[in-house]
Amino acid sequence: MDSELADLVHRVGRRLKHGYAAGFAPLGLSPGQARALGAIARAGEPLRMVQLADALRIAPRSVTSVIDSLEEAGFVRRDVDPANRRSTLVSLTREGQDAVTEVAEIRRDVATHTFGVLTEEQQGRLADLLRAVDAD
Repeated sequence: MDSELADLVHRVGRRLKHGYAAGFAPLGLSPGQARALGAIARAGEPLRMVQLADALRIAPRSVTSVIDSLEEAGFVRRDVDPANRRSTLVSLTREGQDAVTEVAEIRRDVATHTFGVLTEEQQGRLADLLRAVDAD
């Protein structure tokens, strides 16, 4: 059963990822870029690049290309950290804030489409179970 369960979780994850990718494409965003925008928004304040990498659970060197593309698209800006001039702070632009709102709507739509076959009670139980697995 463990391998079947793992396969099912993997397939559902892929469905979500493909749904997100299709939804984010008109915004010019990949799922990874959308995740980065969300992490910056949730922080509520400018983030150092290393903090963003930690929030995304990726290597700090990997976050640079993500921020490069988001900055080029006008979604984020970089500023020198006044507390440490060797550090760079990343924050959302107005366009980035608008994109975060659109991304949240797309994520809700994809989740509704994916999990809509379950009742609200079943969705709650599934969320509880997945939280338990994720906490391990």
